[in-house]
Amino acid sequence: MYRRVRFLLLAALLLAACAPRQTVSVEQRLYTVAKGDTLYSIASRFGVEVGELQRANALDGTTIHPGQVLKIPQPTAPAHPDSFSQVGVASWYGPNFNGRRTASGEVFDMYELTAAHRSLPFGTLVRVTRLDNGASVVVRINDRGPFKKDRIIDLSYAAALKIGLVASGTATVRLEVVSWGN
Repeated sequence: MYRRVRFLLLAALLLAACAPRQTVSVEQRLYTVAKGDTLYSIASRFGVEVGELQRANALDGTTIHPGQVLKIPQPTAPAHPDSFSQVGVASWYGPNFNGRRTASGEVFDMYELTAAHRSLPFGTLVRVTRLDNGASVVVRINDRGPFKKDRIIDLSYAAALKIGLVASGTATVRLEVVSWGN
């Protein structure tokens, strides 16, 4: 009897040692990139920043491929201070992106009052005031960007038109959150 128990125990240990190991972390999720996915749409879907995705997957840029497996870090809870203000350079985008999907998943319409910001939550309403002429417009954040380091916000064509930004292309603005999105 003792011999049989010892044999069964040894067999179980050997089988366990040969079994493939799979570690699952509570801190990490995996996602397989589908056709049409962008790093920005994936970040938006999981509520994380693009930079967090890049760090978690050791990505230098934003190029990903269908079938690629990405580690999705746990989202960091966005801080919603009572007030938010930022001063910097605004630019605008429109014709080349009209009809394309934004990072939030909605279709970009250059004739709506929307904007791209690197970190404000989607759906956040922001008052953009041009500092040299005092013109302002309220936009809804629905995309990520801008991708030039010296810029803080990319406005839709309609928003840029309201504050006289279309001709100059860029201007110094102040951003103030009117209401927080998700």
